[in-house]
Amino acid sequence: MKKIISAKDVESLLKQGASIESITADAILTPSARDLIRNQQEPHSSSLTPAAGAAVEAAVTAGISAQSSQRELDTFFRTPQMEALKVEICDVGQRLWQRAYVDGNGGNIAIRVADDLALCTPTLVSKGFMKPADLCLVDLDGQQKAGEKKRTSEILMHLEIMKRQPRAKATVHCHPPHATAYAVAGVEPPTCMIPEIEVFIGKVPIAPYRTPGTPEMGQLVADLVDKHNTVLMGNHGAVAWSHLTVEDAYFKMEILEAYCRTIWVASQLGTPLNTMNPEQLKDLLNIKQNLGIPDPRFGLKECELCDNEQWRPGVTCATTPSASSGGGASQDPATEQAVQAITDQIMSQLGNK
Repeated sequence: MKKIISAKDVESLLKQGASIESITADAILTPSARDLIRNQQEPHSSSLTPAAGAAVEAAVTAGISAQSSQRELDTFFRTPQMEALKVEICDVGQRLWQRAYVDGNGGNIAIRVADDLALCTPTLVSKGFMKPADLCLVDLDGQQKAGEKKRTSEILMHLEIMKRQPRAKATVHCHPPHATAYAVAGVEPPTCMIPEIEVFIGKVPIAPYRTPGTPEMGQLVADLVDKHNTVLMGNHGAVAWSHLTVEDAYFKMEILEAYCRTIWVASQLGTPLNTMNPEQLKDLLNIKQNLGIPDPRFGLKECELCDNEQWRPGVTCATTPSASSGGGASQDPATEQAVQAITDQIMSQLGNK
């Protein structure tokens, strides 16, 4: 029978000089013990799960990169550290399938395991029935380096996110029904309603539709990941990145779907939806900033924080026009050109009279 290790046991063993490996070997860890062990990881891997941190460390130690020989890549692909990561990805895939966030062979998952290498799910395999042997190793251009099955056709989007957002260690893409409904309708979920989504996600933008698996789709999503960790994909689904783990990226899908479902149900009750006031949202954004999670609303004026025009018609940010603007509202270049052309035409006609 396996021994159960608590946080207190971990503290005691560490005081005795035991290594992390000896503590985790052949034992069941309580959640608090697992958290304590994660905090003891080396600086370069402290934000990863033990398996992910170990995989990155193994790659660095062995000098593994996309330019390594095929033999070296195959060996790395089958190390215990990579096998543990494959199990983590399969676990998340099963959870996506069990919650009906994916259908058929839909959805895909990836995690960066070296500077220019990522582990990812295969194509044409249900996420609910993936096996560790199904997973693939690719470089950041999408070229497959190891694995018996063919890599997911949508890996280019995941890799584009990793290239554009250096903090992105793991990515999860799926089709949660209520969140995808917003993407199909082209409506961004409203803000300032539930604390969890404000702290862990925030505003969820919609990337325009492009054919799945094309470079254009990846580029349009990647354009948004500098300030957003979760993006709706027009007429398609959603994708999230995490600076921590695959599981953390998956958690964002749970939070997003629960939020969209709650707001949709609440909108059927025939009464206006209550929202937080700007001061309350400011408190949540402060928490978020301390957690190192990006949000484009950092530094905005209070009146700009909860502008849900589509959900509360007539609600806009009443900012005072700056002196440089002459007191008028700014116009886009096309509108200014049209106004100038009409003005010139009128002046020309007046001059001919």
